[in-house]
Amino acid sequence: MRLEKEQIEQHNSKLAAKHKRAFDFISEDIPQVESIIHKLQQFQIAIPSWALGTGGTRFGRFSGKGEPGNLEQKIEDVGLLHALNRSSGAISLHIPWDIPKDAEQTKALAESFGLQFDAVNSNTFQDQAEQELSYKYGSLHHVDPKVRKQAVQHNIDVINHGIALGSKALTVWLADGSSFPGQLNFREAFQNTLESLKEIYAHLPEDWKLFVEYKAFEPYFYSMTIGDWGQSLLLASKLGPKAYTLVDLGHHLPNENIEQIVSLLLMEGKLGGFHFNDSKYADDDLTAGSIKPYQLFLIFNELVEGMDARGMDHATGLGWMIDASHNLKDPLVDLLQSVEAIMIAYAQALLVDRNALKEAQRNNDIVKAQQILQDAFRTDLRAVVAEARLRDGAALDPIGLFNELAVREQLIKERGNNTVATGL
Repeated sequence: MRLEKEQIEQHNSKLAAKHKRAFDFISEDIPQVESIIHKLQQFQIAIPSWALGTGGTRFGRFSGKGEPGNLEQKIEDVGLLHALNRSSGAISLHIPWDIPKDAEQTKALAESFGLQFDAVNSNTFQDQAEQELSYKYGSLHHVDPKVRKQAVQHNIDVINHGIALGSKALTVWLADGSSFPGQLNFREAFQNTLESLKEIYAHLPEDWKLFVEYKAFEPYFYSMTIGDWGQSLLLASKLGPKAYTLVDLGHHLPNENIEQIVSLLLMEGKLGGFHFNDSKYADDDLTAGSIKPYQLFLIFNELVEGMDARGMDHATGLGWMIDASHNLKDPLVDLLQSVEAIMIAYAQALLVDRNALKEAQRNNDIVKAQQILQDAFRTDLRAVVAEARLRDGAALDPIGLFNELAVREQLIKERGNNTVATGL
């Protein structure tokens, strides 16, 4: 299914007067509104191919209807999202869930929707049907060198798929760890992981990046071999200048100060990218901004400050991607909500008066610093984000248009009730 330009224009015409009133009202008090809109127009958030179907828990998965049954349909779904918001211009593939049969045809299809391919992701946390050796006890850290070799080769294969598609980064997330004391030698596991990553790193093209993702717990509960940002940073530093830490917002212990982590990784030039989601208790993989919107804003506040300090382009300096599990809501609607929340938090961070905040910090004026941040966070910038969409030819109300056009019902007609998307 493709959205026509006329459908979006008709939708926008019905909302134009109301939007103009809201935008004119808020823009009167924002001198830099045009600069913010320009940056919003440049900012793109990649959609993961595995998040286009219904997710689940370890207790069950209740599949939706009209899910994308192959990679081509997944690209079509991301194309729908991008047509609706013009902020979802990239797709991130997880191999071997989504292996292109013909890379050139896959690229051409993506380009027809205005999409590029973001980082490719390897999978050594599951055993595949044709796999010779099991990852039950780990992959890159495994005590058996033959298992490590198999896992390394898989990552090399993923890089090759990415090269064919025009990707520029590989994301490695390991489920490697232990559930019981004594199960694992921590030093040997770390060294094995480092040596395995060195082999993968050696196969990276010169213009590629390697993102090393970390997670505090799950699937293992006593130790994770890359369990926090320090271990990821240590690996990335030892690997070389093309290796970076990747931050998933759900991969931290409760109440951890993620914004401070972001600031320090940027300071060291080792922050590579983000996986956006939200959580109440652990790695809940909920809609971005649905539980802790102020934390999302504070993270973006540090991102904007830190990237500006290093002279980095906001849109291209880091990898931006959603990583959520849509267990109850329509995945496409959930993704639209996440993108909207991310864009609002980014816009609010752009609103912060950096000079005034710096002065308050130098004077130890805690009250003033708090006011500066909270004033930006409490400013309703939905109309500014909508104006950026409007200027790019997207929908003023993406979810409203999605429902108005009965997009899910159309997808069910095309694909049926029983298609199940690959992924978690």
